[in-house]
Amino acid sequence: MTAEVESSSSAVGAGGRESRLGPLIITLFGLYARGERNWLSVASVIRLMADLGVEGQAVRSAVSRLKRRGVLRGERHEGAAGYAVADGTLEVLAEGDIRIFERHRAESGDGWLVVVFSVPESERDKRHALRAALTRLGFGTAAPGVWVAPGILADETRRTLQRLGLTPYVDIFTGDHFAFGDLSAKVREWWDLDELTALYADFLARYRPLGERVAAGGIAPQEAFGSYLPMLTEWRRLPYRDPGLPLSLLPAGWNGESAGALFEALDRTLREPAHAHAQAVIHQAG
Repeated sequence: MTAEVESSSSAVGAGGRESRLGPLIITLFGLYARGERNWLSVASVIRLMADLGVEGQAVRSAVSRLKRRGVLRGERHEGAAGYAVADGTLEVLAEGDIRIFERHRAESGDGWLVVVFSVPESERDKRHALRAALTRLGFGTAAPGVWVAPGILADETRRTLQRLGLTPYVDIFTGDHFAFGDLSAKVREWWDLDELTALYADFLARYRPLGERVAAGGIAPQEAFGSYLPMLTEWRRLPYRDPGLPLSLLPAGWNGESAGALFEALDRTLREPAHAHAQAVIHQAG
């Protein structure tokens, strides 16, 4: 699951609560539809979202928006109305799974990835698409048209730009920072580390009490589902904002490490009971 899909679904209507429905529904389909022949019935989606306190009409409206944007597609299975994840979205979700659940942090010896692009003025939409794609991948901006990321993102970057049809405008280089200046200072220029620190601090403040409560006494399946889906939806943006910079270049005591450890603990303890609850509802609702 990934922020790339989420970016097409963030405006779900008036109010902050409704603006979260699209990303929540994408998380729901990413977690549970792919294991059910890539399909969930409308009834099961409405029932599962009700466990998050969302009423049915709001769910129908949000799902319809995702369908219009090509994220989902309507299908009927054995007479039951439902939705499948569109083919392009499936590919994006699979890439997102790696970034979210198999996150890696670069080391100083991994080198750097440099993307240089040039787009004709007549194709400004491609320039926007390139900038958006590189931002979602976690690149920092070293200079106009020159974007930098840890070398560990090379394969993912190549796949993403190929999938989006942007390769004619791009050159990609890998190598080391040879000279000049303090690289730690430059990293602060290329990435907004203060914003990242604040985002991680918010995640820790929001979900550390949940982690402590679950560690102390476990959690029932329905409650696990109600906690896991919003937590994962909140978290899945962060591995894209943070490209996994080497710790040696980050501020001492970087709270991204603590936030990552909390996410891994919550994922480990909530995933299975949440899945059990979702399966029960999906198979009962049909």
